[in-house]
Amino acid sequence: MLAKTVRNPLFWLCLIGLALASVLPLWVSGYILGLLTVAYYFGVFSMAWDLLFGFAGEVNFGPTFLIGLGAYTAGILNGHGVGIPLCLLAGTVAAVIGGLVLALPALRVRGPYFGLTTVVAVLILQNLIVVFADTTGGEIGLTVPDVISIDAATNYWIALGFMGVSGLILYAIAVSPVGLILQASGQDPVEAGALGFNVAKHKLAAFCVSAVFSGLAGALFVFYMGTASVGTLVDVSVGVQVIIGAVLGGRRTIVGGVLGAVFLIAAGEILRPLGSLSTFVVSAAALAVILFVPSGLLGLLTRQGQRA
Repeated sequence: MLAKTVRNPLFWLCLIGLALASVLPLWVSGYILGLLTVAYYFGVFSMAWDLLFGFAGEVNFGPTFLIGLGAYTAGILNGHGVGIPLCLLAGTVAAVIGGLVLALPALRVRGPYFGLTTVVAVLILQNLIVVFADTTGGEIGLTVPDVISIDAATNYWIALGFMGVSGLILYAIAVSPVGLILQASGQDPVEAGALGFNVAKHKLAAFCVSAVFSGLAGALFVFYMGTASVGTLVDVSVGVQVIIGAVLGGRRTIVGGVLGAVFLIAAGEILRPLGSLSTFVVSAAALAVILFVPSGLLGLLTRQGQRA
């Protein structure tokens, strides 16, 4: 497997990309580092979503449910004097528990019905945040007393390292026998079950793994931003951005989610002078890539590398 991985153009693209990204703080401004830090966290969100949809075949329209659970749990505990390491752990555990709860209907319903269930879960979480505003900050938002660092370069390297480790683990799972079983279960669960695979067990494991990285990334993101709000972490539109990032980068590639997230964040910032029109332009460009390049941006790059 190692020899096959080394011969894969994707391996070298990722290695070169990480090497170049690691030296960016030496010559770019803190403003750009801040944008990339956000993009890296969103990249982890997209990679975690891709494992669930691209491989397990579960149409999760509410990735922000897991992200929000991790973020708000960590932020609320920190407001009560709990240290950052324990807050990160608690946020991850909360997301896993939420993932298990969300997985229960996934084992009973399929297609759009499960997708609707995930959307409803996000709406319920939004309402709970508003109802318990004294604890969560409500619509105004939750401010956490602690942050990981105030140095842009330090925050950038933490986000880059976390993204790199997350991508490595998720990709290793995807190309392992477990990943192959997930693909088979997602494409035809009846046939996979007939072959002797425990479809329910593997899909439940996929939910848990996705929840771990979504929740931990959400908790880390809160301690980077210093605040949590429905509009930045839980809103359905944020989930749509996560999904577009994964599909745009390349479905069933895992690491393509990072490329898609960076593209969306960078394009949105470059086109900011256009005002509300910038969202339309970015969305149109993303739609064009999805329609005409089904393998996504990463698939396009790897094909270019193979032709060269």
